[in-house]
Amino acid sequence: MAKPNEVYDLMLDVVASDDAIIDELIIGLTWTYCRSKSTGLCMTANTHSRTYEWSGSLKGKTVSSVAGWVKGWDAMQSTIAMSAINSVINKNPTNSNILIPHSNQGRENLAVFDYFLPHIKGKKSVVIGRYPGLEKLQQEHDLKIIELDPGVNDYPAPASEFLLPEAEWVFLTGTSIANKTFPRLMELSQNANVVLMGPSVPWLDELSLFGVDFLVGVNVMSESSLKQNVSEGAGTNIFNGSVQYFVHDLGKKKLKEIRNKISHTVKQRERLKDEMETWYKDVRKGTFPRVFELVALDEELSLLDSQYKKMWDIRQDLPE
Repeated sequence: MAKPNEVYDLMLDVVASDDAIIDELIIGLTWTYCRSKSTGLCMTANTHSRTYEWSGSLKGKTVSSVAGWVKGWDAMQSTIAMSAINSVINKNPTNSNILIPHSNQGRENLAVFDYFLPHIKGKKSVVIGRYPGLEKLQQEHDLKIIELDPGVNDYPAPASEFLLPEAEWVFLTGTSIANKTFPRLMELSQNANVVLMGPSVPWLDELSLFGVDFLVGVNVMSESSLKQNVSEGAGTNIFNGSVQYFVHDLGKKKLKEIRNKISHTVKQRERLKDEMETWYKDVRKGTFPRVFELVALDEELSLLDSQYKKMWDIRQDLPE
């Protein structure tokens, strides 16, 4: 990614002119909760201090006044900024979004993987971050897990440079935006179908510009339950009635763009073919001087067709 700040500038542009006020902020052990126009979440940074100068002063501030922290390198400030930004960006799902039903009892936090399971079977898949309960799926499928603090069956962070370029599916936590790993991880995942997932995900269609194919964020089912769970240090328990995953397919827009590009390229090719036929009819000797342009258009059409077919096939078997 040539300009890693672009994704952060995008989010800041969205909230820059917004007058949203932070009504409540809770920094839990696992999740940080912010309430302004809606509810925003971000996974809490692992670094803690007893001397935060801003403690006790954030309620009543505008979201835009703290949003800039998301570009900084203080992990806790970035967490707060991300949750505040999400409290402006994230709204309830629309009719075009798909709510993922709870699967087996006790593994609601893994519903995303159950949803995409038909497509990751037999495919090289990489998950950034160790999700509790993922061990069984890891044993049954070619699922590699990259973790900052790797366990026995995990790969360390540097493995991203080797595994992601070869991956067919990449599951990337929304927290990667807050911790600044998102730009590089997306650059490495350009050949994969990328699912940006988790409560920290900002609900922005423009993330497709960075290579994200699916957003999987959360819908708040019970505000009071969520607040209590966050306050009491809940991790995956927030999926037991407080929030639920829902999917936004960014690829539908990309499919339309590819269709339009195919149509435009076909017209270019037809015009060039007509020109070539006229040239040979009139000149009748030598090689058509623009023949290499025609070859390039054929190659571009072949690539566009492959991209379209791949994206189309994936979406045919996904649950409605």
